[in-house]
Amino acid sequence: MAFLLMPVGAQTAALGQAAAANGGAGEIAFWNPAGLALMERGEIAVHHAATFISDNTVLAGFFRSPGGGIFGLTAYLVDFGSQEVIPRPGQTTGQLSPKNIELMASYATRIAGPLLVGVNYKLIQFRQDCSGDCGLFPSISGTTHGFDVGMQVEPFGRDGPLRLGAAVRHAGFKLQLENREQADPLPTRFRVGAAYRIQLPQPAEDVEPLDARILLDVEGPWLDWSDPDVNVGLELGYGNLIRLRTGYASINRVIKTLDEPASGARGPSVGIGIRLGRVAVDFGRVFYDTSNLDEPVHITLRADI
Repeated sequence: MAFLLMPVGAQTAALGQAAAANGGAGEIAFWNPAGLALMERGEIAVHHAATFISDNTVLAGFFRSPGGGIFGLTAYLVDFGSQEVIPRPGQTTGQLSPKNIELMASYATRIAGPLLVGVNYKLIQFRQDCSGDCGLFPSISGTTHGFDVGMQVEPFGRDGPLRLGAAVRHAGFKLQLENREQADPLPTRFRVGAAYRIQLPQPAEDVEPLDARILLDVEGPWLDWSDPDVNVGLELGYGNLIRLRTGYASINRVIKTLDEPASGARGPSVGIGIRLGRVAVDFGRVFYDTSNLDEPVHITLRADI
């Protein structure tokens, strides 16, 4: 279930994966679903990431309820490509196509003034499809269920500069492919963070306001914070028109195989967001400090509805 730890969303990737107290865009559902309650209107979005190990694509739709709150539906595909089965040199008998699929339903709302809460239900599947004769590597699949719960609080009110957030991610049942003894647990994580907004001096009265945001997250395995990850992000904005982003992710999980966490090594990131009317495009690029792996590129296209 390594794919659950891969960054989703160009905005969050550019901010060093600091997202526990972020919000206002649909991609926050993957980090802290409570942040969905900050969305001012509905949204449809496509997220794509090209990583060293897979091509990841997300299709998402979020809709405001007439009675308040945000509903969301998301489909997430992680495609590891195809691998030829070669039992003897020069002889190809089949082709393996491993994939991860996640279908997610989200809901978030504001309660008690400064308090926001959110929850995700996730249907998670690993499948390995075989075409031809794959010998010892037949087609297999396994399905399990997971949950995320999160909260955010604005201690100085909706217009205050500070927001705090906390979320439990990837809680749920083990994934069983062959037998119960070989079932893989979900990588349950607990994340806390803060976001602080600074209003900058305005160059003129008739231009978009300038602001800066600082975000800080800490995350570790559930009930084991002996070596937590630290994520820091900085965003400079010219209103909603242009958002410049950078960050640093100090990820302590080691990338080894497909069966182990592969969310990304520690390193800096940069990105930009541009909005024209109801349409926004976000770009994020992650850089690794020490790894020789191909560095991920994230692109998000969003449209208000």
